[in-house]
Amino acid sequence: MSMKKMEFSIDINAPKEEVWKVLWNDSTYREWSGAFMEGSYVESDWNEGSKIRFLDPEGNGLSSVIERKVPNQFMSFRHNAELRNKKELDEKTNWSDATESYILRQTDGMTHLKVELNGPEDHVNMFNDSFAKALQKVKELSEKKEGYSEAV
Repeated sequence: MSMKKMEFSIDINAPKEEVWKVLWNDSTYREWSGAFMEGSYVESDWNEGSKIRFLDPEGNGLSSVIERKVPNQFMSFRHNAELRNKKELDEKTNWSDATESYILRQTDGMTHLKVELNGPEDHVNMFNDSFAKALQKVKELSEKKEGYSEAV
């Protein structure tokens, strides 16, 4: 399966710290990631080098590693295996070695959020649709300025 580099971005009228909280706090993550699969959630300690599991309500998803984390600026994941019922599949899949990075740049109170994805080519149409919806939701949540509890 061939991989395809994709890029998605949006400008958000909020500080990068607020956007970061929206991206990675559990409750808001669940809201914006619903654009990919309703009920999506994450299991992780959010430390660089740690495992992270992206899951749907049935326990299916991706087992990944947080390759790099610079709070309020950059987070990257390497997807290693697909999960079925929270168990890693042994065989290589079209997600093996896919990467996903979130880059936040702030200028004059505005945050430019860019997502770089090197993922399965057969998912391009789904990503184009889902990322547009997901980033719009991140924008809405970030611009509420209600503040969210702890930062990751």
